[in-house]
Parts: sequence; structure tokens; C-alpha cells
Amino acid sequence: MKVGKVSNRRILKQTALVLVCIGAGWYLKGKLTPSASMGFGSQMDTYVLVQELEKADVSSKQSYIGHVEAIKSVNIIPQVSGYVEKVLFNEGSYVREGDILFIIEQKRYLANVELRKAELQSAKANLVRAERDFKRQAQLSKQNYASKATFDTAESTYLQAKAAVSQAEANLDLAEIDLGYTEIKAPISGYIGKALVTEGNYVSSSTQNLARIVQTNPIRIAFSVSDKEYLNSKLFNAQDGESSIRSEIVLPDGQIIENHFQSRFSDNEINSDTATIAIYAEYKNDENLLVPGNYVDIKIGPKETQEVLLVPQSAVAQDEHGNYVMVVNNNIAEQRRVTLGDTIGTKQIVKSGLSQQDKVIVQGLQKVTNGTKVKAQLVTDETANKNNTSEKDNTPVEEEHPVATAVNASDVDINSPAVTKNISGSVSDTNTATEDK
Repeated sequence: MKVGKVSNRRILKQTALVLVCIGAGWYLKGKLTPSASMGFGSQMDTYVLVQELEKADVSSKQSYIGHVEAIKSVNIIPQVSGYVEKVLFNEGSYVREGDILFIIEQKRYLANVELRKAELQSAKANLVRAERDFKRQAQLSKQNYASKATFDTAESTYLQAKAAVSQAEANLDLAEIDLGYTEIKAPISGYIGKALVTEGNYVSSSTQNLARIVQTNPIRIAFSVSDKEYLNSKLFNAQDGESSIRSEIVLPDGQIIENHFQSRFSDNEINSDTATIAIYAEYKNDENLLVPGNYVDIKIGPKETQEVLLVPQSAVAQDEHGNYVMVVNNNIAEQRRVTLGDTIGTKQIVKSGLSQQDKVIVQGLQKVTNGTKVKAQLVTDETANKNNTSEKDNTPVEEEHPVATAVNASDVDINSPAVTKNISGSVSDTNTATEDK
């Protein structure tokens, strides 16, 4: 009997302890549960991310690989032989037509000019004597004092003297030309490359290249099109020529130059091996971005652009009536029915239903309906793409969100179940405990 009483007392004590714990738990739960006035109620605005529409040119363009080439290029070759006395240019510099580039030793050519001058003077002196003798014999012949043979000899001598003068003048001209060739001048304006011969070296006429000059402005781009494209495309056969064509040049570093033809022409025959024909287009090159010998991408299209609006695919939803998006107007979500076109990357062409001023909801779309009051945060393409790269980035945060303020947090996931539940009118037990704490 004594043992039974002890056991009953122990059971009573344990039962009392359990009841006390249960009561304390209910008490604490009541303390930790916020009142209706502290909840976030259904009156709280829904947070969404919005993005502006992009306008893009989708006019058809044909892309080709182009080869940059100089319209004019010259190899500097000596016309006379001799030792190089001077090199008068900086390698890689811009030279103008007529600038002196090289000087070949001139002493021998100067002496030759003087010799030819002396020969000319001698020939002129002989001409004067022969002319006087001819005139005298002509007078005597009229008076029948000189024989016919003597007159003929004087006439022949006079004519030979005149020819000798002409020959001496021509030899002098050739000597002066050779002397002029000792100063090698730039035949065109452009950039000159490396000097292939330096001072003190002997050069031979017409057998040795001294340097090379290329013209860079204007410049030419050559590309090939198939025979079918050439025959069918209006871009290459337009009657109004370059005025109807717009072109873009994509450099190897990705930089795009919008440049228009100064002139263009096509080759006079189709390559039978490749069934293509070469097109040559001349461009301005004021910034010297086009370098002869380089390869670029050239995009050819009509001059008239075709601009369309692009909407992010994340903003498009669908129901039984078709496609729609939600736009934010004065902090109110509005449903807009849209007609979509082709897909371009992560965006889609909007044919109708939107204007460029509209801002579409790209995140939080599932939480709003037509007429829902929202608080919108504008994001860019870069931010939106970053948010879609990982699961972490797919949960945007908001520092001023009411849940973040209530729990003293620096930011909060506005798509988490807890936040969604708070916005709809109640707070989870976990968040409640955190707030009281």
C-alpha cells in the first residue's frame, strides 16, 4: 500500500509539470503572436520588378566577310643606280605626294649634266658655222660661181649640224632626268612602311624595292557574294546606287562603324570556281580604324530602318484568351493583351498592345492581377539577366520592404513564401518569433 501511494504521487507531479509546460507554451505563443494591428494585412502594396521596353532595328541585313585593301599602293623603286646618301622620312609616318624620301649620290649625275651641256654648246657652235657656210654657198650657186656638188655638201653639213643640236638637247634632258631621279619622291600621299635600304647601301635601278606607301583614306573593302545573291538582291543592283544602301562594318574587336559607300563597283565576271562575284566598296577612313590587309564583317542592308519594340520573355504570360503582359501605370497593375512576333535572344517582338513608354512587370507577375496596387522597382537588362543566372539571384531583395523593416534585416527575399504570406495578410510563426525578438 505504501508503494502504491508513492507511485500515485509521482504520476501526479509529472502530470502537473506537463500541464504547467503546456500552459507556459500557450502563454508564450500568445505573447509572441502579433495583434491584428501589427500584421501586414492585405492593404500592403505588392512589390514587383519592372523593365522598360527596348526599341531595336530589325531590318534585314546581309553579312559578309570583307578584306580591307588600299585603293592606291606604291613600291618605291630607284630609277638610277648609286649609293644611298640620305633617308629623309620616319618609318611608319604619313608622307605627302612630292616629299623627298631618299637621295642617291648626285656627283656623277651632276657631272653628266655638265657634260651634256658642253656637248650642246659645241653642237650649237657647229650649227652656226654650218648655217653660214650653207647660206654663202646658196648665194654663190645662184650666181653660178659654185658648183652644184659644193652646194649640196654645204646643205648636208647644215642639216647634220641641226640634228646634232637636237641630239645634244635630248641628251641633256636625259641627264637632267637622271639627276632628278637621285631625289626619290613620294608619288602618292599615304603611310610609308619600313625603309628596306639604309644609308650607304648601293642600289640598282629598277631591281630593288626601297619602301612601300599605302593610301588609307579613302579605303576599299572587298567582299564576295554568290551569283544568286548578286542577281536577286536589289542592294547590289539598285538603280539609285549608294543612296539606298546602309552598311555597318564590324571590326575584329567588336566595334561597329556605321559607314556609307562613297562608291562601289562589282567585278566584271563571276568566279567559276566559287560561283561568286567580287564587290568593291570605297569608304571614308578618317579615324584610320580600317587597316589594309585586315578582315572585317560587313553588314549590308536597306537605308530605311525597321524599328520594333522588344519585350522580355519573362514579362509574357498566357491564358485561354492568348498572350498578355502586366504593366504598371500610376502604381496600379494593368493587363495588356499583346500580339507577339519573332524571338530575338531573350526578348520578343511586340507587334501591338504596348508603347515604348510602358513598363512591364518581369518579376512578381504571379502575385498581381488587373487593378492590383503595387510598388514597382525599375531594373535594367543587365540586372534582370543577373537575377536569372542562379537560384540565389532569382530571389530579388528589397531593403525597404516591410518584412525587412520588421525583422531589422538589411534585405529580404520578396519572393520567399514567408514574405508572400505576410503580404497576403498573415505572418508565419517563424517570422513572428523573429520580429518579437
